[in-house]
Amino acid sequence: MANDPHKLTRQERLAAKLRENLRRRKAQARALQENTAEVPGDSAPAALSKDGGES
Repeated sequence: MANDPHKLTRQERLAAKLRENLRRRKAQARALQENTAEVPGDSAPAALSKDGGES
């Protein structure tokens, strides 16, 4: 059963999904970083503010 590539254990399936998800998220992060680097006038700290800056 372990030698058959079509019958993976639950743990093996989860590990494969985690690796796939990690690769996808890294690619998304690289693309986002490239896109934000191309816009010199964009203010990243203001975009990350959660409290709105008012007291």
